Amino acid sequence: MRYRLGLVPATCAVCCVVLTASAYAARIDVPAGDHIRTAVAAAAAGDVLILESGVHDGPVVIDRALSLEGNPGAIIDGHSQASTIEIAAPNVSIRHLSIRNSGRSLAQMDAGVFLSQVATDAVVEDNELTDNLVGVWVHGASGAIVRANRIAGWAARNLNDSGNGIYVWNAPGAQIIDNDITGGRDGIFTNASRNNVFRGNRIHGVRFAVHYMYTQDSEISDNVSVGNHAGFVIMYSPHLTVRNNISDGDRDHGMLFNFANGSLIEGNAVLHGGDQCVFIYNANKNRFVGNWFEGCRIGIHFTAGSEGNVMTGNAFVGNKTQVMYVGTRDLDWSEHGRGNYWSDNPAFDLNGDGIADTAYHPNDLVDQVVWRYPAAKLLLNSPAVQLVRWAQSAFPNLHPGGVIDSAPLMRPPYVPAAHYRDPSPRPVLAARLGP
Repeated sequence: MRYRLGLVPATCAVCCVVLTASAYAARIDVPAGDHIRTAVAAAAAGDVLILESGVHDGPVVIDRALSLEGNPGAIIDGHSQASTIEIAAPNVSIRHLSIRNSGRSLAQMDAGVFLSQVATDAVVEDNELTDNLVGVWVHGASGAIVRANRIAGWAARNLNDSGNGIYVWNAPGAQIIDNDITGGRDGIFTNASRNNVFRGNRIHGVRFAVHYMYTQDSEISDNVSVGNHAGFVIMYSPHLTVRNNISDGDRDHGMLFNFANGSLIEGNAVLHGGDQCVFIYNANKNRFVGNWFEGCRIGIHFTAGSEGNVMTGNAFVGNKTQVMYVGTRDLDWSEHGRGNYWSDNPAFDLNGDGIADTAYHPNDLVDQVVWRYPAAKLLLNSPAVQLVRWAQSAFPNLHPGGVIDSAPLMRPPYVPAAHYRDPSPRPVLAARLGP
């Protein structure tokens, strides 16, 4: 059945019914203006509301299993009140709409699209979300899919007053796929959730591209972070697969792991990095395999307290300092006779097996002294310091405890993500977003 929502001479809205081939669901044409709430109230579960071109007045609550779709140019404007669209029923889909101007209250959980806990298996797909506090807020809606949306968030004068592009809270099985996100605070933020998939998203112009808190047994793959304060910030979240992601030109960290345990970090690339390609703090029993870390002040900052991590088959290329590790334990970053590639390792391979003939030490005693006592940098070019470094190269037993690669690679591994080239100009966020 197909409905056309029109106006009678009074000011109320009525529905005129036109039969079609389907007897089980109706397609309801909704003209622009203040008619969308009336259309929702008159619709039955399974109906499809087709919003015509023009501005439709929100906010609106979808409290039954409907599909809301837009013709080209269809806009829902929340007029800065509450959530522009709130979904309060299972099996609702929102597609092909421009959704804008939500309220500005984080306490009230205002968003362009708000999925409540009963909005299970919702689909939010191929929408344009602009000037909303949070683009899509998945608040306990298990099985929700947020896919192929373009989100440009509202940026408050104080960044902490801004919302996230997509916020996932306690939504098992939610999938965030192929979205383009910019503006606001964090691109995708998840808290207290599990079994989620974040895949194929492109995030630029935010603080953290992907921010994980207390989320487990999930996948972060094939995402691209460009020009953000930090790329992938994983905290208090175990048993993750972090694969084939790209951090390109992020200012502070390409990847950060804090109390992130038992995870696989594989095939990722940090390119044109800022301060640190990777920062690892108290993260245990993870596998770092086949990653590419290039162009940072520090390739990997590895703190004491992180135990049982495996580092093999990674490439450290052109970082000012390849490894910063302040500790006395010896850590061998190789597995089963295969270590990592180090661009500054002047090694030989006389037997041609692809493994350097001597172990690689990324740091020496002078590095340890400078990290503990920064004022010692004034002495780096002194003859005494140069003598210490010569002595360590001549007598390897003088090296302090720390990272050693006993089987360094002679050639870098092939990491597809390392060949990414961003098609758009890289933003200068340090000036725009502040510290």
